[in-house]
Amino acid sequence: MGRRAIAALSVVLAGVAGAPTVAAQPIYPVADPDGFYWAPPDVGNFAPGDVIRSRTVPASGFPGATAWQLLYRSSNSAGDPIAAVTTVLLPLGGGLNRPLVSYQPFVNSLGLQCAPSHSLFDGSLQEAPALNLLLARGWAVAVPDHLGPTSAYGAARLGGRLTLDGIRAAKRFAPADLAGSPVGLAGYSGGGMATGFAAALAPEYAPELPIVGAAQGGVPVNIGKLARDTGLQPSPLFGLGFAAAIGLEREYPEQLPMERILNPAGWELRGRIANACTNEIINAGANKGFNDVFDGAMEDADPTTIRILHENSLETFAGVPRIPIYEWHGLNDQVDPWLAKEVMGRYCAAGTPVMLDMIPGTDHLTAIAAGAPRAFGYLADRFAGAPAPSNC
Repeated sequence: MGRRAIAALSVVLAGVAGAPTVAAQPIYPVADPDGFYWAPPDVGNFAPGDVIRSRTVPASGFPGATAWQLLYRSSNSAGDPIAAVTTVLLPLGGGLNRPLVSYQPFVNSLGLQCAPSHSLFDGSLQEAPALNLLLARGWAVAVPDHLGPTSAYGAARLGGRLTLDGIRAAKRFAPADLAGSPVGLAGYSGGGMATGFAAALAPEYAPELPIVGAAQGGVPVNIGKLARDTGLQPSPLFGLGFAAAIGLEREYPEQLPMERILNPAGWELRGRIANACTNEIINAGANKGFNDVFDGAMEDADPTTIRILHENSLETFAGVPRIPIYEWHGLNDQVDPWLAKEVMGRYCAAGTPVMLDMIPGTDHLTAIAAGAPRAFGYLADRFAGAPAPSNC
């Protein structure tokens, strides 16, 4: 990551170096009123991926499917035990060790009501209809709330861990009958970040999981550079970068305080989107830039900020997947596809089979529909045991 990119996100995340004041506090989302989501006092007594509680829910929008929601134990970025939720969709006929796809949606949000366990069924998750294509193949689908219990948007490494522990939970949940199921990973954009981190973390964090491949598209592989691209000049997507700063502050409250560098407009925007979903965040921050919400000039990032950015960016995260990867991008993607190409090159050099697909005539919005059928076909071949293609 270049020093200008680091400095840019340093302004967003931490301002000038120095210890946070006692008064500095992240702004957390309103708690979910549904007690199912609440961690029990003894959450630390469960192992990562253990199911704490479960329930069936109406499978609205998924004809013939059965839907389970599982509260399971995981850990946050500080290593503290937390409880998270995954939604497991079973096609007609149940589980029977059929293939399981963990699908990570793009959830660019800060409010808990925006999590997939809610949006899957209320019509607000844009990707929900595509999951019927997976169910129609006879596959089970797990959809984790991969931003976690504080909706820590931007904390991509956390998303990878939550994804892997969510798969563990689905496989350990006896009524789903998925204990012997092979597993595939899929996700686009922010969901691609969680997917990519799950693939990169799995060799050390969850080596027992039988993951056969990952299909990830439109992945922002460096959050510092993405913030630079959406913040140095007024941008229609500035709100997403600002929201990622809020999410990272939630996940690293002592290391990344925002309070001391916000100007009055920044305070107002922070409060307005603290419980918002994607469209509201985009609209609230449209055509703003760093100078509209922060005080002070750019400073070089302190080592703590650099470390956290590197931990949450696939470009600079040292872990390498040991499973086949299908990575797709629109050739005109506003999220720099050439950075992803560099990351895939590093994976190739380490021996990972990679199929990189740059789709002509598509941008970040349109590439998802163009690439998703190829992604699902790629996973079908991995489940069938076909040799993984590679254009390394």
